[in-house]
Amino acid sequence: MAFLSHQQIQELGFRNVGFNVLISDKASFYNPSKISIGSNVRIDDFCVISAGKGGIILGDYIHIAVFSSLIGAGKIELRDFVNISSRVAIYSSNDDYSGLSLTNPMVPEDYKCVDSKDVVLEKHVIIGCGSVVLPGVTLEEGVAVGALSLVVKDCNAYGIYIGSP
Repeated sequence: MAFLSHQQIQELGFRNVGFNVLISDKASFYNPSKISIGSNVRIDDFCVISAGKGGIILGDYIHIAVFSSLIGAGKIELRDFVNISSRVAIYSSNDDYSGLSLTNPMVPEDYKCVDSKDVVLEKHVIIGCGSVVLPGVTLEEGVAVGALSLVVKDCNAYGIYIGSP
């Protein structure tokens, strides 16, 4: 994995960037002016970080592993010491699956019903491989989410959460 140089990171146009930031040259960023990155952060290959209106805030000492994504119109905030394992998806927006509206970003807004809510991961949260976090969720300090879990509601501090849901 090749990491971008400090100069290359600066040229991406992030809102803020700390020190000791390692970003793969294979990671993708959308709306970087709405993304803040703290210090001692590593973002691996094939991650997609796509900030909407609410932006994305990454604290300090964070690792976002290969093939993970943070996407949506609502704010996504990862506080200090968060670990995102590979293939984790964090969404702050979600289409309506009921069939009462159309879906996908290419459909005009008048025909869609998208739910956008902030997502917050407090300090010392770890999310296992292949897990999905949906809009409006807060994972309190110290939460551990097991691999292949679907998180649809808030998780209490220092709890271990596994499964769907």
